[in-house]
Amino acid sequence: MDKRTRRDLVERAFVARFGGPPSDWLRAPGRVDLMGSHTDYNEGHVLTMSIDRDTWLAVRPRPDRRVAVASLDLPGAAEFSLDAIDHDREVPWSDYVRGAARVLIDAGRELVGFDGLLHSTIPFGSGLSSSAAIEIATLLAFAGTSGISLDRLHLAELGQQAENMFVGISCGILDQYTSVFGTAGHALLLDCREPSSRPVVLAPHLVTVVCDTRAERHLAATGYGERRADCEAGVAILRVHEPGVRALRDVSPAMLTAHEAELPGRVARRCRFIIEEEARVLQLAETLPHGNRGTLAALFGASYDGATRLFEIGAPATAAMHEAMIGAPGFIAGRQAGAGFGGCLVALVEREAVAPFAAHVERAYAAATGSEAHVFAVAAAQGAGSIEEDG
Repeated sequence: MDKRTRRDLVERAFVARFGGPPSDWLRAPGRVDLMGSHTDYNEGHVLTMSIDRDTWLAVRPRPDRRVAVASLDLPGAAEFSLDAIDHDREVPWSDYVRGAARVLIDAGRELVGFDGLLHSTIPFGSGLSSSAAIEIATLLAFAGTSGISLDRLHLAELGQQAENMFVGISCGILDQYTSVFGTAGHALLLDCREPSSRPVVLAPHLVTVVCDTRAERHLAATGYGERRADCEAGVAILRVHEPGVRALRDVSPAMLTAHEAELPGRVARRCRFIIEEEARVLQLAETLPHGNRGTLAALFGASYDGATRLFEIGAPATAAMHEAMIGAPGFIAGRQAGAGFGGCLVALVEREAVAPFAAHVERAYAAATGSEAHVFAVAAAQGAGSIEEDG
């Protein structure tokens, strides 16, 4: 669907629901991590990329301090008062909108309510940061309707706070930062401690392909929080011997080896994965512009193996998808994407082989699982903003 057709679709639906056209149009992209699973909340690095799949939010201010929001992609609609923001068990996706409002109010901002309609091309629950895109688009909508100025880093931080404090997922800043700071044509090497980033070029023969298992993830119901707690437990023990350690980012392989016997077995495995993954991120940032196939395959393969064996964030669906990918034409490298526990994998594929790669993977995955996968190429896209600014 081209931009004009999409805009017409959303505007017609907005008028039908709310009785008039929207006044403001916001967008926020999803993201895929090329390397760096769970390194973000360990204050490490992630090689991340905003993608040309995004969430649009069309809004119109209203005078009664209420927010009404609906979606063309998700079931249900919600309405709430800015004076009494609570969780919505009936329409759980609206918590991303409610959380954005909550953190702005807690920061002392005076908000104006709005009618809003969402439309997204990001697969939900797949590990491509559909929730962060809603949060960032909503924060931009409130900034516009309420006359609030937000610098881009603060915008990303508020999105993270909405996820942490209201939604209840203890994520790092990866998803929201990437959605805000994405750069067309480039990946980002994100330093999650600063946070700051620099652009990284992908070699021209490489195409990034998302392989969506359509096996939905629900992070609050998975071991995401347990993994984070294990990492923090490891830091607490290691800091006794290495006072300079603030997070696993600061732990060298030699440090871990020296004190590994003092860590519980599971904690030691979690820490080893993060420490090795941190090194892989930095190596990948140097490799991507040149596109050395052997190095890419080794880095992605080691990441997938560590995520499965040490960090234990695999799932039957992702194992089946990985097997389908590695036998496909044009395949260079592939690994899990996002937090794991299902969702998507990401592959680097030879540019001329994207179509046969996708067809092979979808066939092989269906034969192995009886389920339909969705395989599609993505390109690095510009970060969040108004659709008018986006052109």
